[in-house]
Amino acid sequence: MSLLDKPEAQVLLDDANVTADTVRGCADRLTGFLQRYVPHFYRTEHRTNATRVIRGLISGLERKTCEPIAIAAKLPRKPIQSFVGSGKWDDEAVMTELRLHVREALAEPDGVVVIDPSAFPKKGTHSCGVARQWCGRLGKVDNCQVGVFLVYAAKAGYAPLDRQLYLPGEWAKDKARRKECHVPAKVQFQEKWQIALDLLGRSLPDLPHGWIAADDEFGRVSQFRAELRSRKEQYILDVPCDTLVRDREKRRPPRKHAGVGRKREVPFQRVGEWAKNQPQSRWERLTVRDGEKGPLEVDAMTVRVRTKEEGRVGPEERLVVMRNVGESGIDYALSNAAAEVPLIEMVRAQRQRHRIEEFFGAGKGDAGLGHYEVRSWVGWHHHMTLAMVAMWFLSSERRRVGGENPGRDAVAVASDLHAATALPGSDGRGDRGRSHSCVAA
Repeated sequence: MSLLDKPEAQVLLDDANVTADTVRGCADRLTGFLQRYVPHFYRTEHRTNATRVIRGLISGLERKTCEPIAIAAKLPRKPIQSFVGSGKWDDEAVMTELRLHVREALAEPDGVVVIDPSAFPKKGTHSCGVARQWCGRLGKVDNCQVGVFLVYAAKAGYAPLDRQLYLPGEWAKDKARRKECHVPAKVQFQEKWQIALDLLGRSLPDLPHGWIAADDEFGRVSQFRAELRSRKEQYILDVPCDTLVRDREKRRPPRKHAGVGRKREVPFQRVGEWAKNQPQSRWERLTVRDGEKGPLEVDAMTVRVRTKEEGRVGPEERLVVMRNVGESGIDYALSNAAAEVPLIEMVRAQRQRHRIEEFFGAGKGDAGLGHYEVRSWVGWHHHMTLAMVAMWFLSSERRRVGGENPGRDAVAVASDLHAATALPGSDGRGDRGRSHSCVAA
């Protein structure tokens, strides 16, 4: 018997099948979906171009920059390029509407707001904010732009919330480059964690959520964690394995001389060393969620700790150590969750961060997030705004056909959506197998 003839395989194949009926009417749904956004484009031609660009971003074009979108629609390219690159429309009004839409569709008390920095490889030196910096996509320091993004994760699905371009210090103090790229005077140098705080400040009001999650670039910053605590935000933030902690549940070592001198403190340890010294019995096996290949199981443990922060001892937090069953990698995170919050809730919130990476990976390919030829501050934010609306539409369509995992559904659903929303004059096929990189500046 062939593997595909087995009953279990047939069930999986039937579940993965997306019929023509499933995606029929997608173009009409896109038109309806955009009705709440187009009023924020005050000029008639801006409304028309916004619809054309978003439709092009979710089409099957190989390159989803302005020129291919214009060619596919049999239109001049300059009006569309001007609309994206320097159009006089308010992208913040559009993002505010998107967040309202997300709240109506997905919001839940335990929602997770994930901070996700993302890099876009670039050539040249003229694109706003471009510099040699860490590029996760390439796995090395290289020439790129970096954006700080917020994404909302809930049981029903995922949605983008906000974005801002990171402006390196060398750019922030260069008046000539700032003028050339139309960087607003109010924009000054900020570390990425400071940008994240600003994004949280304008995105979280009135949005139900239970957690803030981020990678160790943010978790290692004690000031960032302190600011979240001051805002009464519950967080689960990754930290590197060399983070120094003091185990608050370990018995203090005895005094050298009984009853004489100060009580001795438990010494600080790297979190990696602490985890390595724990007995196997301390790990708990938890089922985080169902997955393509069966339940995702995680071994985890938690302990009350205090961190060593710039010569002083920080407040009490909870260290969470996690490893996927069957894998060797270990993640470490710090949380300010109360003692009564179960370990499984912290692990589920932390694991949303990894799924957001899949969501953004799909966005860069399926919604053209990384396809742009703009150089200015305004152009970058205009493009990202339109691409995030496109990502939100695709996410909504995937939920409609019953999928939550963007990594899985991108294969089964995206190609049908591309065909259903193909621009006039486009064959809708594109090159879906290739990795899409940014166009050279």
